[in-house]
Amino acid sequence: MQLQGVRVVDLTRIISGPFCSMFLADMGAEVIKIEDVAGGDPIRAQGEIVGGMGHYFASYNRNKKSLTLNLRHADGMAVLRKLIATADVVVDNYRPGVMPGMGLDRAALERLKPGIVSCHITGFGLDGPYRDRPAFDFIAQAMSGFMSVNGEDGEPPMRAAPPITDLVAGAYAAMGVCAALVRRARTGLGEEVSTSLTDGMVSMLSFLATNFFATGRLPARTGNDHALVAPYGLFDASDGQVAIAPSNDQVYDKLLDALDLGELRDHPEFATNRDRFARREAINERINAKTRERPIAHWLAVLNEAGVPCGRVLDLREVFDDPQIRHQRMRITIDHPRHGPIDVLGFPIKFADEPCRIHRPPPDLGADADALLAELGYAPEAIAALRRERAV
Repeated sequence: MQLQGVRVVDLTRIISGPFCSMFLADMGAEVIKIEDVAGGDPIRAQGEIVGGMGHYFASYNRNKKSLTLNLRHADGMAVLRKLIATADVVVDNYRPGVMPGMGLDRAALERLKPGIVSCHITGFGLDGPYRDRPAFDFIAQAMSGFMSVNGEDGEPPMRAAPPITDLVAGAYAAMGVCAALVRRARTGLGEEVSTSLTDGMVSMLSFLATNFFATGRLPARTGNDHALVAPYGLFDASDGQVAIAPSNDQVYDKLLDALDLGELRDHPEFATNRDRFARREAINERINAKTRERPIAHWLAVLNEAGVPCGRVLDLREVFDDPQIRHQRMRITIDHPRHGPIDVLGFPIKFADEPCRIHRPPPDLGADADALLAELGYAPEAIAALRRERAV
């Protein structure tokens, strides 16, 4: 496993941080999830709970250990400091200022473990005028500009259904941690990594931002149509709709041949993408008139054979029954010894030699406390005292 031998102290909860540490755990790191003694990570109690295990929690916390600590108790903080002294990485998604307020700023972490990598995931960044504001996915979608470009023209802005800003920030954080570990291997030096929900989504604005930089014009919301290319989007078949994405003139030519619409090449109003984009409704109607003649399955076969990217809009049942998704194992089952089988999403990163794998089920709250405390040098009577004090 790529990160075998790397110990991560995971001070995160909800989504962004657990998504980051899940990637590290999937790649072999030993991730020790620190949870509050009063119920643990809040998403343990959210979503569907089957057999006593929250599947929402399970989806972000596979391959981890769980240790409950009362970080408002001196003895709980003492355990955390001992643990950090054994770690390579500390990840948190507290608001800025919380870690320093706990006596765990970068300098303190370095004193506990020279060369340690710390990673902070926040709503808006470690500094700046909004650093202390609370933020969740919906707020970051709104304030990053992401919502402003989604939806139909003339309709209200639209959020993405998944918590996309949490997921992007978590993925960026995992990438930053891996880069910092490579640097440490080369130099012996630690690093402080940070990312934010809002910065992550701003970085995803792609051509929408670059066109704005070039022209100063705000992009219009285009729904399922592309903001730069036409024709492009959902088109009517006789039994539903098919997604077609001819992203340049060469693929557009293939589309015309596949649809037997070669005569459109002789129409000067459709000669270039700029022309077609200016007359998007007209070119879309010409395409729709043809695609309505046959069912989705026909067009998927014809267009794929012609080299035109296309697909059908699948619901989740269809996605997880799809032969390609099944082949890629994007739905996997974890056999939990206490809670039975739990289905979670699969590994999006594939390694040929040492693939990601499930090596631990999602942990019960505090399941690894005794073993971890014993490893840190606590005798059984000391562990019992910590429990009596509700420090663990």
